[in-house]
Amino acid sequence: MPRTLRITSRNAAFQQWQALLGNRTKRQRAGEFLVQGVRPISLAVEHGWEIRTLLTADGPGLSRWGRDVLETAGAPRALLSAELMRELGGKDEEAPELLAVVGLPADDLGRLPVRANPLVVVFDRPTTPGNLGTLVRSADAFGAAGVIVTGHAADPYDPKAVRASTGSLFALPVVRVPSHREVLDWAGALDVPVQIVGTDERGPVDIAEHDLTGPTVLAIGNETHGLSAAWRDVCDHMVRIPITGAASSLNAAAAGTVALYEAARQRRSA
Repeated sequence: MPRTLRITSRNAAFQQWQALLGNRTKRQRAGEFLVQGVRPISLAVEHGWEIRTLLTADGPGLSRWGRDVLETAGAPRALLSAELMRELGGKDEEAPELLAVVGLPADDLGRLPVRANPLVVVFDRPTTPGNLGTLVRSADAFGAAGVIVTGHAADPYDPKAVRASTGSLFALPVVRVPSHREVLDWAGALDVPVQIVGTDERGPVDIAEHDLTGPTVLAIGNETHGLSAAWRDVCDHMVRIPITGAASSLNAAAAGTVALYEAARQRRSA
């Protein structure tokens, strides 16, 4: 049986877990992050992620869900007071039943599944964890093979990004790379030619008029400046999402969601 720790104070172990919530550097150094919420924890276990520790409140017995997670994950358990669990859970009014400390996967493009007709999303330099998590959720919902995050960007393992993904972070690969170059090398090594399609409000073609049924890398720019000049230069096509009303543009995650829906629509009809 996995060992059980009992944490009664804000000791070194607690401080390490707390640092995982707000300090990206410490997440990277420790190679782990803290996961909050029933669905994200369930999907992390279901998809075989490395569960390093399960944190539970030292109090009433666990629910059926909590017992199942403990049994399936087989990870060491730490019992914390309700007050300490509330601090880590991010909710003032109640202590979460379970929290999970999960190992970070490698940022390796080899994690992306090689499919005959891949659809992969690139998010270039996203600045907001919530937007990044939302796009991961949309990529999962509309059948993308994975999400690639390029450049100096928000962290997909930030608690806000994990929550916004509603667990989809654990269902499809999300890989961080320094620039467009790594993506081009990966795409060039595939057995099929891949088109790179960028989105821009001034793109010359409406997205619905461009064929997205073949192997595609769909590039979404960041919230303020859109795609970088480097990404624009390597895109084979630039498309726009037509909008009306007083809005000058769409939120980056919303634009990515629309583009993914259009790709899925075309592929269903092909």
